[in-house]
Amino acid sequence: MKIVPVQEAVGMVLCHDITQIVPDKFKGRAFKKGHIVQREDIPRLLDIGKENLYVWEINQDLLHEDDAALRIARAAAGSGIKLTEPREGKVNLVAEGMGLLKVNTDGLYRINEMEEVMFATLHTNQIVYEDKILAGTRIIPLVIQEKKIRNIETLCALNYPIVEIKPFKSLKVGVVTTGSEVYHGRIQDKFGPVVAKKVESWGSYVFRQIFVPDSTERIAEAINTLLREGAEMVTVTGGMSVDPDDLTPAGIKAAGGRIVTYGAPTLPGAMFMVAYIGNVPVLGLPGCVMYHGSSIFDLVVPRILAGEEITRKDIIALGHGGLCVKCTPCRYPDCGFGKGG
Repeated sequence: MKIVPVQEAVGMVLCHDITQIVPDKFKGRAFKKGHIVQREDIPRLLDIGKENLYVWEINQDLLHEDDAALRIARAAAGSGIKLTEPREGKVNLVAEGMGLLKVNTDGLYRINEMEEVMFATLHTNQIVYEDKILAGTRIIPLVIQEKKIRNIETLCALNYPIVEIKPFKSLKVGVVTTGSEVYHGRIQDKFGPVVAKKVESWGSYVFRQIFVPDSTERIAEAINTLLREGAEMVTVTGGMSVDPDDLTPAGIKAAGGRIVTYGAPTLPGAMFMVAYIGNVPVLGLPGCVMYHGSSIFDLVVPRILAGEEITRKDIIALGHGGLCVKCTPCRYPDCGFGKGG
């Protein structure tokens, strides 16, 4: 790479994109890397403020910013991710479809420890949808030593993948709705439809809902009925507070549930329960799941749909970032809720 006056650059090849900014009107690429400078380009280049240009001087030990960014992105990207073409030295990693974003934060840290490169991502463990931008990478200078990129490629291979999308499984979900007032028809159930709508939006489905009164035995019986009928996840709605007649935790335990946690450091969602019967997750859902746009349900269920087993450590880690500030309108998952763990 060498620098030459604009007037002397005719016929030479630009070695980087040139950006033009017109306040409130345009910001983008005016000339693309690889463009052969023409005499008619000179007035526009001068208007942009370019009195000198960097032109490419072949050197096998150096990589141009576009080539370097592509190599970093290819080395870091796992399944479910597509790459954009380099633009102004940057390559974006984009979701091919809906799923759970996973970021190897240790590997990401090690990439960014290296000088002259950057790699920025969204938070790990969140739902993403098709064409969502997940990450972006570039080098800081216009060119970089090729051996530095080889070092990053080796680092990515050892920590592969740095970024990936885990697709959601389609699970057969059973719902147990507790509460004598609902069971006897005194009030209409509004919990079941909320659960069904959410799991369906993620590609799963509710195959059966069983209504039971406030009875430990009836709750346990309903859970086991759903398991016999092939439920791959069971949610038990209501009855999760500390009132004497709130018996959902006892019912889940009576059904054979191995309790992972009763309680979560999230608001909304503090009274949430995670248990397993065999390898089937059984979730006790507090009332907030019914009337909050986003809650503990939105943080945990996508990880289950992605094939992960929830541990107590996973739940504890939600405390950092576990406070929803109830934005209007709700912006989840494009917010800080649940992103600290």
